Formats: sequence, structure tokens, C-alpha cells
Amino acid sequence: MTHVLTAVAWPYANGPRHIGHVAGFGVPSDVFSRYLRMAGHDVLMVSGSDEHGTPILVQADKAGMSPQAFIDVNHRVIAEDLVALGVSYDLYTRTTTANHHSVVQQMFLACHANGYMVEQTQQVAISPSTGRTLPDRFIEGTCPICGYADARGDQCDNCGNQLDPTDLKDPRSKINGETPEFKDTQHFFLDLPALAEALGSWLDGREESGLWRPNVIKFSQNILEEIRPRAMTRDIDWGITVPLPGWQEDQTKKLYVWFDAVIGYLSASVEWARRSGDAERWREWWNDPQALSYYFMGKDNITFHSQIWPAEMLAHNGEGSLGGKVGPYGHLNLPTEVVSSEFLTMEGRQFSTSRNVVIYVRDVLERYQPDALRYFLSAAAPETSDSDFSWPEFVKRTNTELVAGWGNLVNRTASMIAKNFGEIPAPGPLEPVDEALLAQVAAGFGTVGGLIAAHRQKAGLAEAMRLVGEANAYVSTTEPFKLKGEDQRERLATVLHVLAQAVVDLNTLLSPYLPHSSTAVHQALGGEGPFQPMPEIREVGDLDDPARPDYPVITGDYASAPRWEHRPVQVGAPVARPTPIFTKLDPSVVEEERARLGLVDAAQAQV
Repeated sequence: MTHVLTAVAWPYANGPRHIGHVAGFGVPSDVFSRYLRMAGHDVLMVSGSDEHGTPILVQADKAGMSPQAFIDVNHRVIAEDLVALGVSYDLYTRTTTANHHSVVQQMFLACHANGYMVEQTQQVAISPSTGRTLPDRFIEGTCPICGYADARGDQCDNCGNQLDPTDLKDPRSKINGETPEFKDTQHFFLDLPALAEALGSWLDGREESGLWRPNVIKFSQNILEEIRPRAMTRDIDWGITVPLPGWQEDQTKKLYVWFDAVIGYLSASVEWARRSGDAERWREWWNDPQALSYYFMGKDNITFHSQIWPAEMLAHNGEGSLGGKVGPYGHLNLPTEVVSSEFLTMEGRQFSTSRNVVIYVRDVLERYQPDALRYFLSAAAPETSDSDFSWPEFVKRTNTELVAGWGNLVNRTASMIAKNFGEIPAPGPLEPVDEALLAQVAAGFGTVGGLIAAHRQKAGLAEAMRLVGEANAYVSTTEPFKLKGEDQRERLATVLHVLAQAVVDLNTLLSPYLPHSSTAVHQALGGEGPFQPMPEIREVGDLDDPARPDYPVITGDYASAPRWEHRPVQVGAPVARPTPIFTKLDPSVVEEERARLGLVDAAQAQV
């Protein structure tokens, strides 16, 4: 058994999440975690809502709400959507907890004590109309290196270079288009150059392992070439106080949201351990050198997970060129892998809430089965290149693959057993065609499991569905519906037993991808109770602030997850006539949904 940390990107609490978000962090991390639990590993899956930073202030103002009231609403919406999607967090929390503030401040003090936080003067961008600091990502302009017109104030997505807002040509505010003003102010900088050699050695070791996706490791190594100190504080009154004399009294100076957000993986682990009754248990995932850690996100967050967060840990550990001693959290493990996905586009366009190019998770789950969405996002996963979500493709995959492929196999297997025996029949002698199918499906545990473990989940799902196709071909070959004579009854029992065994094993293989429907399949073939354990919302109080109102977290007990192995069907288990597992979608769904997006005339959608 290995301790495995699944560190899932923290959704920003400025509004509900769209399907492009969960394609990068939600579904892949859950498939991976469910598989590893089934394979016998001790998984700790953590995340939460990222609730600090200027964008929260800007959007709370627009909504006429306080920042706290604004994030309270959005945190609950996001948590409810992730539970509805079935993402099996051990703890999904938030960055406004007193526990998180304490862990972040302790990390800052450790980095500072080791000499990796240096005070410097910086020019910061100010909004002329509000007087507030503009975050780097809310400033766009022309990249001075490659000439890309929409580079951000922290990096250029075109050439990958790290930038500061003052580097941009013709900078403009993304909030209102105004030209920002720049003024000098004092800030703490993370001394990345002093950590560059250690970062480079770590990344080189990751490349040699051959585990990282090539686009991720190359991008991460490239940003080291222009490494420079990075500001870790901001002129803002919403965030975590800088825990130093002369700074902690100044409520206009806070720690940078990206400094605190990535520490959330650690603070959430600490919070989980405290809530579990063993306050030090988090160390099994963070201090044990044999433990593994995988960080799931979209490609726009690679910089913060392959540079900023590892640098913070190295500084805390005292492992940069300045040396130092190990901080209060012990020697922290650097990421085993940064599992970054490319972007999911929508109908050929980039998702954009401001331009209404968006499909919210909640909207999809209100109208369609959660496993239909999970299936599509896994089958069309943007693992190494951008992929597109379109309503025609969603309907096609649901109907031809989920319904006509997997759902049909389950339904006709259970129907034939119910009609002819009413229970799982005992098999007679196996013929080569029977043995061939059973052998192929049994081999799927190694093949599909290996692909999921290597973050090739799209290929893993394709292989599982190929085996579904083999089982359907077996039905066509053996034609059990023609075995009607008394002298053929033993052969009929054998074929249906083999089919039941194949369906049971295929359900296990598919259950990390399709956890909701796995229980229905399990019960259709005589199983009892739930198959895949599901997450739940729990209302909790702040561990260190009893005056704070209760708030929702996501948690769950996943100890009952099925084993990743062949499980013999139970002869004699009752099988009743089934109901369809998956809902077939009418072709009219396409135009109805495209009309909602303004992609077709609404009146035309009614024709």
C-alpha cells in the first residue's frame, strides 16, 4: 500500500464552475483517485474554494455584497456541483478558514527565516477609477518578447515567459479597459533565483522519470530560463495578513492569493487530519519519502504548481542556495507529477463567462445524467491537446456508446437472465468462445488500470469500451436468444453466466469513470447495496474560530470501494427484469442547447 496525495486545483470562488473547469481538474482527479483506492492504495484527495484576491472584491462590489457573503454563496454552489458530479474528495474546504490562514503564515515565516523572502520596491498597477491594486491576471497587453497581443500581467500564454505588468506594451485592465497607473510600493518577494538550481534539479529528475506529460515538463523547464524574484504580497485589504511586525498592523498589505492558494493542499490535509481525530496523520502523505503526490489542473496553472509551490516547499525545507533549516511542517515532499490538461473549448470557441460562451456544470446536471457528462469529459479529455465540447457530439456519444453500447449490454444480459432463470445460472462446460471473452475482460484489469495510473484516462476508457464491444459481439456470436430447447438449456445457462461475469467485471472497470450508474449495474446483476461510495456535503464549524457560522465541506467514507480485481458472480443471485440504466437523448437536444447559447435562432429551435 502506498500513500497517494491527490491535490486538486482550487476552484476560484467568483462564480459557479463550467464544464471546461471540471474537464481539467474534477473528473480526471476523481477517476484517478477512485482507481487507486480500488487498487489498495491509501489516497488523500483534497481541495477547496480559493476565496482571496482582488477579483473577489471586484465581483462582490458588482453584486452589491460583502466579499464574505459573496464567497459564501459561491463556495456552496461549487461544493454542491462537485458532489452532484460525484468527485470523491476526502476534504473539500476553503481558504478563509482560520486553519488555512495559520498554515499559510507559518509557511511564510519559514521561508522568511531561511532568507528566501526578501523585501523590495515594486511598481504595482492601480485602477485609476477605484484606487485598488489590479492583480497581474487582470492586466493584458502586448508581450514584449513574442508580440502576442493578449499576454497577461503574470505570463504570456503564447510563449510561456513569466512577465510583470510593467513589461507589457499598451497595458489595459481586463475589468474596464482603462490604462492602469503604476506606483512604487514595498513588497516581499520569493527569491526564485536562489531556488533555481534546486528547482532545475528536481525538474530534470522528473523528466528522467518519464512520467510527466512532455508539454508540461518542457513548459516548466522553459520558465526557469527567465527566473526572477516574484512578489508574494499585494496592496489589498482582502486576504491573509503578513505575519511580521510593521506589516501585520497594515491591513492594506496581504499575502498574494497565489502564495496562499497552493499552500491550501497542505492546509487542507492538516484540516482533514484534525477533523479525523488524528491531528498528525497528514504527515503520512507529506513527510514520508515513499509517498506520492499528483496535482491536477488546467495548463494555465502550470507555473504555480511546477515553480511557485515547489519553490515555497524548497524554501521551507531550507534546500535552496541559501541553505536554511527545515520548517515547522517537516521535510515536505515535492510533487511526484503535475498532471496538467489542455483546454476544453465549446463549439469551437474558448469558454468565456463574460461573452456567455459557457456551459455551467449545474445546468448540465439539471438536464442530463451526471455519468453522461463524466463519460464525455473522459472520452474527449484534453489530456495533451485541446479538445472540443459540442452538443451534437455529446448526444452522439451518449446514445451510441453509453446507451447502445454499455447500457444495452447490461440491459439485455439482465433481461435474458430474468426471463429464462430469474437468477444467475450455474455454467456448464466452457467453450473456447466463452473462455476467450472471459480472458479478455480479465486482462482489462491490468490494461485499463495501467492506463489510468499513467494518466492516460482517455485510452483507459477506450479500452474498457472496446471490451464492452467484445461482449456485445459475443452475444451476436453465441445467439443465446435462439437457445430455446430443453436440450440447449445448459448451453444457455453457460452463455448467460459468462455474460453476467463479463458485465460484473466490466462494471468494475468502468466504475471510476461512471460511479453513479455503477450501483444500478451492480444491482441489476443481483448485487446488493451501493457499488461506488459517493461524496457528501457536511456542515461544519471552523476549527479555530467558534464564532464563525457553519459552512459546507465535501467529504466521504470511501473505505467500501470495490477491489480492482475479478469478482466471481454469485450463482443464484436473483435477477429481475431491468430498467434502462442510461437515458437516450432526443436529437432535438442539440438545437435546444445551441439555442440557449445563442448559436441558433431560438425560434428555429422549435421547428
